[in-house]
Amino acid sequence: MKVRRTERFPTEGPNALWQVYRTVNRWKAVRNFVFIQISRYCPSLPVKNWIYRHVLGMKVGKHTSFALMVMVDVFFPEKISVGDNSIIGYNSTILAHEYLIHEYRLGPVSIGRNVMIGANCTILPGVTIGDFAVVGAGAVVHKDVEPYSFVAGNPLQVIRPGNGQEPGSPD
Repeated sequence: MKVRRTERFPTEGPNALWQVYRTVNRWKAVRNFVFIQISRYCPSLPVKNWIYRHVLGMKVGKHTSFALMVMVDVFFPEKISVGDNSIIGYNSTILAHEYLIHEYRLGPVSIGRNVMIGANCTILPGVTIGDFAVVGAGAVVHKDVEPYSFVAGNPLQVIRPGNGQEPGSPD
């Protein structure tokens, strides 16, 4: 398995989440939380994408769709990029951070173009999901996903490896 691309930051004392405001400005976290909650319930895709791009600093492609209840990283949304014409399914979570007992980790999340993320997926920090990939509902994406492949499950399994062609195209 390829190791996720995360930076590790050791902490001392209580677990790293107790020290969160040493790593991120509390007002940034509050502002992000409010705008993410608005976006989670907003029925307008252009409004959601405007908030993600202009308020949260995410890179969001044209015609990208975030379904109802998608939860993006509250502390580091600027580390998330999603390509053109991708869909992030209902109630999915995209994380760019992990707060653990003795350390926290940060890593960019890159989701390619024409990607389909099913409902209730969790995407962990430091992963790349290639163009035209499909992630089945309920998957936990803890490693990179090759372009054109279909993955699902927890643990993540490759159902159909990428062959460099758009699904449904002739071989």
